[in-house]
Amino acid sequence: MIFGRRKNKNETSDLPETAAENAEEQAPGEAPDPAADPEQAEAAQTLPKAAKTDAELRSSGPFDSAEKDTDEGYLDLGALKIQPRDGLQLRLEVEEKTQRVIAVTLDLSGSSLQLQAFAAPKSEGLWEEIREQLASSIGSQGGTVEEVSGPLGTEVVAKLPAQTPDGKRGFRVARFIGVDGPRWFLRGVIGGAAALDRAKAAELEELFRQTVVVRGDQPLPPRDLLTLRLPKDASLRTQDGQPAPGQPAPGLSEPERGPEITHIG
Repeated sequence: MIFGRRKNKNETSDLPETAAENAEEQAPGEAPDPAADPEQAEAAQTLPKAAKTDAELRSSGPFDSAEKDTDEGYLDLGALKIQPRDGLQLRLEVEEKTQRVIAVTLDLSGSSLQLQAFAAPKSEGLWEEIREQLASSIGSQGGTVEEVSGPLGTEVVAKLPAQTPDGKRGFRVARFIGVDGPRWFLRGVIGGAAALDRAKAAELEELFRQTVVVRGDQPLPPRDLLTLRLPKDASLRTQDGQPAPGQPAPGLSEPERGPEITHIG
């Protein structure tokens, strides 16, 4: 796995009356017959499908630190623990003014996954509200967004105006995925070919699922970034392959700079 760093210059429903009455009369384990009662059939069609809970969406990850043993086989970045794999390049996004790490970007097979973890309230998630803010922010930049159902629940597919290498007008696509956990929220942004091709996104989606969030016990306001840090066993190299100042050798080389991604405001 290749590791690097760069600076970044810039968070129960009530049943309809007819259906409820029929449910009370129905024997346990017996399936209702909508055709036998037109009113029941009509009511059944209007019943909303139960949305999956946060726990159900996270049944196969991402995980809370209390749910996953990460003593072996995980790279410790503080608030996030990542499962390494062959060909993976890992880049820390550093805020230039404060020098704090604000995100980690995973580059794999020509695509990227940016990860950020935030503190969240105990009683409610952040993802629904953040999706609305993303739509507003991207719209103000001349882009468009579409909410779609994905393997991790509702996600946002964004198209942002961009210039092609030959100078023509085009757009850049990014997939925003988010999962609410116990007192934390994890956001991922998929870029590159995987943002357009679901098959190519499978590896990055699996990386997102295998991520472990370490919330910690300290009280934090909702939307505060959880603290990320450089792994203790990793060293950095500059673009020409030389050890970075203050970093031991041998080390891991720094990948190329990736695209800028919208942050939670």
